[in-house]
Order: sequence, then structure tokens, then C-alpha cells
Amino acid sequence: MKLIPSIDLQAGRSRLVFWPGAATGSGAPTDRPERIARHFVELGAPMIHLVDIDGAQRGVPANVEAIGRVSREVAVPLQVAGGVDGPEQIELCFALGATRVVVPLWVVADSPELLRRCLDAAGDWLAVGVDGRPAKLAEYPWRSGVPPSFDALVGSLLDAGVGRLVVSHWSVDRLEQLVGIVRDRRAELQLAGGVTEPAVVDRLRDAGVDALIVGEALFNGTIDYSAAA
Repeated sequence: MKLIPSIDLQAGRSRLVFWPGAATGSGAPTDRPERIARHFVELGAPMIHLVDIDGAQRGVPANVEAIGRVSREVAVPLQVAGGVDGPEQIELCFALGATRVVVPLWVVADSPELLRRCLDAAGDWLAVGVDGRPAKLAEYPWRSGVPPSFDALVGSLLDAGVGRLVVSHWSVDRLEQLVGIVRDRRAELQLAGGVTEPAVVDRLRDAGVDALIVGEALFNGTIDYSAAA
């Protein structure tokens, strides 16, 4: 299982200040996303996940300079989420140096045509972000008026050609079911957040999760990247 560091971008900086030597009083804190990314890549991170918080609010990538700096600093794949609301935004992210993108579910859930255009723009490097909470699916204004089950929704995305899912707000009690759905379709499952104990990392690895995206738990030292990876 890949352990993927996540950096929230806000106003060109990391939303959280990172101080890798805080426990020993060594080093210096930084909010420069490219320096944080380089630190984790030097520890062996196979990919960096960037969340454009400002972009998510505007519907278009906003932290373009920060994304570009990270892409120039590290030679690993970059996955960008936030503000990637269509094929034009996908193309912009790729131009900035991203190699993978995550579109939110609400963008493509009820529009097969838009999903096809996003797949045309990103190909195998497209992921769809899915909130794992049933209540959230029920809140969405589905055209049919009836919210699909989580299993049916995931199945429809994978049937349409999506090969990667980024699932947030997942629960351990549904983990086996979730992994089974995605594995049967030979897709990649990335879980985002939700981990505050190192033991859970091992449990996810044993369950067959492809990747775990971790942000704040790495920044505050709850999870030690070298030990968990």
C-alpha cells in the first residue's frame, strides 16, 4: 500500500505549518509546500497529493504557482484535487506539472457526457472523489430523485471507465465491502484521511487498500512517515 502525503494549499502556502524536527528541537518550521513535498519524497513518498483549497471554493485551480513549484521540486507523480471541475481545469493542472487529478463526484455524478470529457482529458490519470457517508449521497439532488446506493454509484463510475477512486469519510466497518467492490472491477482504491493511529495503517494495508492519503496526521506527528511506510 502506498502512503501518500497530502498538502493543503491555501494562498500559495501550506495550510498547516510543518516542522519535521519539532520532537527533537531540530530543523525549522515551514509552510512552503515544495519544501514539505521534498521532505516526504526524500523519505520515500511515491506520490504527493495536493489539495487546492482556494480552487475548491472557486471551481478552478487557484494555487497555480504553488503547484508549479512543487512539480519543479520533486520528481514523483503529483495528484491535484480541488478546483478540478471539468476538462479545462484538468488541462490546466497538467500544464502546471500535475500528473493526476481528482474531480469531485458532484461534477460528474449526473452527467455522463461531462464524465466522458474528463476521461478524454485525463485518461487513466483521472480519479473521482467520493464521500463515503450514505447521508451525503442522500443529500445530493439526483435527477432521478432517488439516490443510488454507494455500491451502485461506484459500479456506475467504474463501468463508465473510471479506474481510480479517492474515498473520503470512509469507515472501518465497511472497509472489506469497499475493497471488494473496487477489486472486482480492477480499479485503484485510495482512502483519504480518517487515520489517527499507526495500527489502522497496517489494517488498511492488510485489507488490500491500494493507497492511503494522509495529511494532518503526518504534520502533527501522530503518524511517523518512515515507520508507517
